[in-house]
Amino acid sequence: MSKSKSTMDLLKAARLSRRSVMKAAAATGAVGFTVPLVTRNALSSSGELNLLMWSDEFPGDVIPNFEKATGIKINQTPFSQNEEQINKLQATGGEGFDLCQPTVSRAPQFKDLAVTTPFDLGKLKNLGNVLPAMMSSSEALWKWEDGLHHLPHCWGSEALSFRTDLYKGDLSKLSYGSLWQEDVKGHTQGRGHSFILGIGLWWDAEGKQPSNRMLDSYKDEDNFKRLWDPILKFAIDNKAWVKQFWDSADNTKSGLMENDVWLGQTWDGPALSLKKEGKPVGYQAPKEGAIVWMDGLTMLKASKNQEQVYAFIDYLHTPEVSGMVADGSGYNPIITGADAFTSEVFKKNFQEAYPGDALKNLWPWPAEPSWFAELRSQYEAKFKAA
Repeated sequence: MSKSKSTMDLLKAARLSRRSVMKAAAATGAVGFTVPLVTRNALSSSGELNLLMWSDEFPGDVIPNFEKATGIKINQTPFSQNEEQINKLQATGGEGFDLCQPTVSRAPQFKDLAVTTPFDLGKLKNLGNVLPAMMSSSEALWKWEDGLHHLPHCWGSEALSFRTDLYKGDLSKLSYGSLWQEDVKGHTQGRGHSFILGIGLWWDAEGKQPSNRMLDSYKDEDNFKRLWDPILKFAIDNKAWVKQFWDSADNTKSGLMENDVWLGQTWDGPALSLKKEGKPVGYQAPKEGAIVWMDGLTMLKASKNQEQVYAFIDYLHTPEVSGMVADGSGYNPIITGADAFTSEVFKKNFQEAYPGDALKNLWPWPAEPSWFAELRSQYEAKFKAA
């Protein structure tokens, strides 16, 4: 399957998720969470599982309920960025871990690492619950000679979060360019490389620097430098607009609530979690399109607890648990029927995050080869050090 096919599948999945949320919102009232029965068996009734995990993608009782039901102890090693995960696996060769959590677009880098092993799909009882379009996204980029190395866990986006009591801009005209307007000078946040991408998407939409929505920068190093050089100069010249560079979900939240950030380019989960708690925070796709990603589950060659891995994935791939993950994290489920196990607040926040035809204008992260990741890190470092 081609990369463009994978992108279309991810866009389709997001639109299907939107329809499912709206249908569930109309058909159900407040939903109480229930936990699927996970029975003990000879293969997964004891032992442990070593999980290298995103810090905010297993919220609340997701892991405790699994441990209680199965007797399997999950040893958690959290990280906050893909680079942190990759560096840890590179340093250890994957030793000490059974399961990790790559973003789907990082497939080329993980293939180069050569520390993962394919799943035995016959051991997964609930694989049929995964939304077909989400499954197709994993298969398009992570199906190598020896099998499939990635399964979906949740999806989300990167767009604009804001303080509803402090940001006075027109939300109907929200743009990545809004981050660089005079009214927010000294009050914005973002990741270094995401700021640069957002500027590129803004300039492309305005016709200032055509880039095929920045996809041309993925062609080769020359095209990358041609597009990123002028953007980097703009970012450095306007660094006074940046209040902070965030590097984790928690750092994003503290920026909004404690560090006088009014507007930022952030993930959806942290902002929507604050909004769900009743904080004066909003999150919305800009007119250039929200940047979308899908995080998954990948088994390490060094895994010594593979049966426990399969038991855990079967648990995660139930509607009840996928709904619990989404509702607790602010990210989105990848399992058919999971929307019925999310709250009315989650459904409302999702609809408000993607108004109008926003789900038709998403920008999925393309597959990122190692050369791209290395160059991007260099440009980000220059921006942050300036």
